[in-house]
Amino acid sequence: MYVTNMEDEQFIIDDAGNAGASLTFPAQANALKKGGHAMLKGKPCKIIEVTKAKPGKHGHAKCTFFGKDIFTGAMIEDQHPASHNMEVPVVKKTEYDLSHISRDGFLSLFGEGGEKQDVKLPEGELGEKIRGYLAADKAVTVVIQAAMGQEIAVDAKAMD
Repeated sequence: MYVTNMEDEQFIIDDAGNAGASLTFPAQANALKKGGHAMLKGKPCKIIEVTKAKPGKHGHAKCTFFGKDIFTGAMIEDQHPASHNMEVPVVKKTEYDLSHISRDGFLSLFGEGGEKQDVKLPEGELGEKIRGYLAADKAVTVVIQAAMGQEIAVDAKAMD
C-alpha cells in the first residue's frame, strides 16, 4: 500500500485493488421481494417468502421474511418494520474452470481473476457431481457464489 499526495489530498491505494466497497447496501424492507437477498438475523439469505402486515395499534406495518442462508442452507425467519431500511448483501456469482481437487479437498480453479485455491469441495450431491465429471475426464466449470467475505461452490457444469 502506498499514499499519493496531490494538492494536499491524500489517497490510499490498496495493493489488492480493493476500492473499499461495502459488503452490504441498504434497502427499504417493503421493497425486498421473493428471490432477492437480505441480511436476516445477521446472515446473508435468499428470500423464500415475504408476508406484509398492515399497521396496527402499535404503529408500523411489518414485513416478515422467510429466507435460506446462502452458505449453510438453514431456514431463517426475521421481522422488520416495512418503512425501515435493511441491509442487503452484495452477492456475486462467478464461473471458474476446474483443474483438479487437492488432497485436502480444495478446488483448484482458474478464471479471469487468475488462480483460486481457497474454495472447499462441497459435500453432498454437488461434490459427487464434480468428482464424477473429473473421473469421466470432462472439462468442468464451477459456479462460485461470494458474499460477506465468504465463498462457496453452488453449481457445476461439464463442458463437451
